[in-house]
Amino acid sequence: MAIESQNIYKNARKSAGFTQEKASQLLNVSVDSLRDYEQSQRPVPSDVASAMCDVYQAPYLAVQHLRLTSDLGKRVVPEIQLKDLPEAVLGVLAAVQRFCAKREAMVEIAADGQIAESEQAEWDEIMCLANDLNVAMNNMRFSKGGRQS
Repeated sequence: MAIESQNIYKNARKSAGFTQEKASQLLNVSVDSLRDYEQSQRPVPSDVASAMCDVYQAPYLAVQHLRLTSDLGKRVVPEIQLKDLPEAVLGVLAAVQRFCAKREAMVEIAADGQIAESEQAEWDEIMCLANDLNVAMNNMRFSKGGRQS
């Protein structure tokens, strides 16, 4: 299924099956405000984004909103991609395998409690693999067909 819009709020509303009119009623905002949010004409307040997560049953929208609206969010909140459950699970398994392949190197580097200059490049690679695993886990958590807690 192709994504019709790059606006995360519009995509979430459409995925939930709501018209702008129905969504604006449930969110307690005007249709004009919702239209402006969905056309990126106005920033979406965090309380409205939170309500969208609940009304649209789209917990992933919280992650996307934080990354979109906050410089700090961009730094610390991992990006997610909405994937089907099988694709997301396979992504996690592949990331786990790549991460586990570095197990011996992690033990060797960490054994003395410090990272030597000669170990730094490999440690950085391990940290990238850990980040990739974190992203894959979030993709699975918010996958289409998976249950969110």
